[in-house]
Amino acid sequence: MLDEVFHALAHDARRTMLRRLAAGELTVGELAEPLRMSLAAASKHVKVLENAGLVQRTVVGRRHVCRLRSGPLASAVEWLRFYERFWDDRLDALQQVLDPPPAHTPEEAS
Repeated sequence: MLDEVFHALAHDARRTMLRRLAAGELTVGELAEPLRMSLAAASKHVKVLENAGLVQRTVVGRRHVCRLRSGPLASAVEWLRFYERFWDDRLDALQQVLDPPPAHTPEEAS
C-alpha cells in the first residue's frame, strides 16, 4: 500500500486534488476544472488516488463525488519520519563540526 501512496503523490495534479479534497467533497469535474484537464484525464488521476486508498468515489446519478481518505497518508508520514530523524542527526553532527566550541584561553584555565 505504501508504494501506491507514494506513486499517487508523485504527480502534482494528484497532490493538488488531495489538497482541494481536504476542504471537502468535490466532483471529478470540479477537481479537473482548475487543472485545465479533461474529465477523462481527471478521472484517471482519481483512479490512481482510489487505488492508493486516498480517495473514495461515490456515484450519485451521473456525478462522481470524491472524498479524501487520509488514513493511508499516515503510513507515508511514518516512513518519512524515520528519515527526518536521520537527517536531524546528520545536521546536528555537521553543526558541531562547523561550530566547534570556543578554544580555552590560559586565563580561563586558572
